[in-house]
Amino acid sequence: MLKPRPTSQPIRVSFEFFPPKTEKMEETLWQSIERLAPLAPEFVSVTYGAGGSTRERTHQTIQRILRDTALVPAAHLTCVDASREEVDEVVRQYRETGVRHFVALRGDSQLGVGEEWQGRSDGYRNGAELTEGLKRIDPDFEISVSAYPEKHPESPDLTTDIDLLKRKVDAGATRAITQFFFDNDLFERYVERVRRAGIYIPIVPGIAPVHNFTKIANFAAKAGASIPDWVRTRFEGLEDDPLTHSHVAAACCAEQVLDLTERGFSDFHFYTMNKADLVYSICHILGLRGASADVPPALQSAAA
Repeated sequence: MLKPRPTSQPIRVSFEFFPPKTEKMEETLWQSIERLAPLAPEFVSVTYGAGGSTRERTHQTIQRILRDTALVPAAHLTCVDASREEVDEVVRQYRETGVRHFVALRGDSQLGVGEEWQGRSDGYRNGAELTEGLKRIDPDFEISVSAYPEKHPESPDLTTDIDLLKRKVDAGATRAITQFFFDNDLFERYVERVRRAGIYIPIVPGIAPVHNFTKIANFAAKAGASIPDWVRTRFEGLEDDPLTHSHVAAACCAEQVLDLTERGFSDFHFYTMNKADLVYSICHILGLRGASADVPPALQSAAA
């Protein structure tokens, strides 16, 4: 049963988008941003492809968010296949634009199974070194880093993974955003281990609304994120029933977040996939409200 969130603990959200590759995708992105903006997110982040493959589009999206909205943007930054000087120059460009919040990531290594990524000799090797570099450029930067409740696929074990998170915090990270997960018990145990390791920055749950169960299951397998049987059962037989799929997805995600609020968590980072309606529905269930004037006319007509 879905329960109302405690009024004494307001829910705070942030949203993640990815830069568009085509004009049509850009139109969809901005429709999503406009739809979700009235929910007053703490910030919105824009991803950055492996090796900086989407660097220019990311930069353009960030610039438009700063110019055309009141949202606070966080720029993703990766260090794979780039020198320190190249990364530092990108950071300075963002700073000139007005960006003060970064999501510092190593990035995908593009290596085969069993290969160990060493990094460039003239580059940042991981998120801890990148965080350190960001703080050298501007000590006042807000820096979010990644965390993995089920460990990063390339880490030998969870202890090693948490050790790296500690290095990121020691370098100046102010927040950790997790890989998506579906098992709240697993996440809570992870946070307990992180606290025992002396890490006290906010650990923000990364929440993935299930827009397409088959796709997210495939991605979860690659990312090392488990999907409980009860979640799989919820989506069985809905491959060709998108309407029911969306209703089930909203209920599943809202249940997960409401349970986390009862466990004492109040900040949530939603991986939107540039699709606003499902995320908006979930936030509505959670008690977040945007002005009715911001509902798209088509949806207002449908409700009339």
